[in-house]
Amino acid sequence: MRLKITHRTEYSYDVPVHYALQRLRLMPSSGPTQKVLSWDLTIEGAREEVRFKDHFENDTRLISVEGDPHRIVVEVAGEVETRDTAGVYGMQYGFAPLWLFCQETHLTKAGSGITDLVASAGDGSDIEKLHRLMMSVGACVSYTIGSTTTQTAAEDALALGMGVCQDHTHILIAAARAMGLPARYISGYLMMDTAIQQTASHAWAEVHVPKLGWVGFDASNGISPDERYVRIAVGRDYRDAMPASGIRLGQAEERLAVQITVEQ
Repeated sequence: MRLKITHRTEYSYDVPVHYALQRLRLMPSSGPTQKVLSWDLTIEGAREEVRFKDHFENDTRLISVEGDPHRIVVEVAGEVETRDTAGVYGMQYGFAPLWLFCQETHLTKAGSGITDLVASAGDGSDIEKLHRLMMSVGACVSYTIGSTTTQTAAEDALALGMGVCQDHTHILIAAARAMGLPARYISGYLMMDTAIQQTASHAWAEVHVPKLGWVGFDASNGISPDERYVRIAVGRDYRDAMPASGIRLGQAEERLAVQITVEQ
């Protein structure tokens, strides 16, 4: 499938911003499930300082703001050709060793709730239990926009019973690690059947299964990623793969507007 994507982020400020530094992870790479045909980054009100591959092999850009802008715009646009591999990404590895994806983080720490969730998966092969866990996460945590924040930990979202794709992904990662399997966070885009316009990017989990390698699980939709998915960045949790992060000096009040389109 050939997908066309645009992702525009506009930051507006009530007073000038004298200095800011931002890290962007918005550039996809070609791999087993996708081929990047074209992809462009446009920046207004800031300048690119450096680009590099981080330790998870994410294409990373640092941009800086210096002066008195009231508005910063970051836009990416391009086309990606995708293929359906039934969620199997395979045995591809970068700089980060597998044991790194077995370690808990603040957002993916397993407590009693996640331990009980793993126990409820029952017996069977790892892949069978992971599919059951994926369905259980979606059933236990209803998709509710605004119910959590980017700081909400997996155990807290599970106890709340509400969350978004980020929370579903953190819970599934924590459960997989409790099973002794390496698991990682994937940020990217999903072509929805009901809408082209979107207000946020998407996220899902990948678990390293013996003999298969990395396998994707999208608990928000109850499926393994297919040709409608485009992957952008990888990490241990949201913080490692978030599209944009940074620092800003001053007391300016920030207003954020995000526009995303994903279409065939």
